[in-house]
Amino acid sequence: MTKVLSIFSKIDFLRKRYYESFANKGSLLKLLSETEIAEQVYNSNAIENSTVTFEETEKILLQIDLDRYISERELFEAKNLARVVEYINKKAKEQELTLDVVLFLHKMLISNIRDDIAGRFRKDNEYVRVGNHIAPNSKEVVGRLEKMLTDYNATSYENIIKRVAGLHLAFEYTHPFIDGNGRIGRVINNYLLIREGFVPINIKFIDRKKYYEAFREFDEKNKTSIMEEIVGKALTNSYHKRLAYLEGKGIITLADYAKNNKFSHSNLINKANRQTIEAFLEKNVWKIGV
Repeated sequence: MTKVLSIFSKIDFLRKRYYESFANKGSLLKLLSETEIAEQVYNSNAIENSTVTFEETEKILLQIDLDRYISERELFEAKNLARVVEYINKKAKEQELTLDVVLFLHKMLISNIRDDIAGRFRKDNEYVRVGNHIAPNSKEVVGRLEKMLTDYNATSYENIIKRVAGLHLAFEYTHPFIDGNGRIGRVINNYLLIREGFVPINIKFIDRKKYYEAFREFDEKNKTSIMEEIVGKALTNSYHKRLAYLEGKGIITLADYAKNNKFSHSNLINKANRQTIEAFLEKNVWKIGV
């Protein structure tokens, strides 16, 4: 709890700096948001075992021919998720998150991949599992999701990290869809963050192992501490990146920063992973504003 409160206090400080910095910089924020779409799409799909690389994801979204064959499913997974991310960036502030919104996002995500299940929850005798976890009976889906939203809305006094982490774990535990649960769960995180005046996060593929540890912790102990840490660090990372651009800093790689200042690169990487320095991941490269 102390660690999470410390992270939230830091995020509160970064958030204030962010709001002080973005006056008259709407065009820059729009560019940052647009350039992040490919990263969000790549990481979210990679967590779900997509073989498409980050570079290939960029090409797909820019409609550039690829150097190898990629299945139609993986092409639509990239294109559809990009549409969902764009939609959330533009519309999240306008409408409260409801089950109808969740279904709409799912239809957008799964269209042309599996139209028979797009935009609907699991029905009778439709079971799914993630790892060793078998999701609850489909008859429980709507009730569990309604409770998930009620619990989230009833805890507005809690910090956003705890609330988003708890909702995300409850959603993934329920696994309301036959396909697309992970991707929808992660975009819902950003839907909620944007609505509440925070910046979106990007849970990285390189953090996948810890991400799945968070699900095991919730499944076995009903605890959310690991997911809170993941959400907190992702949010800190997102603010570090935006502040580096908005405050007009020179942006260099962490490797160059270490070389220029005669610091240990490995030590800086460790600090960056812990987010104890204002470094951020951009296109899978650690960078920092100076």
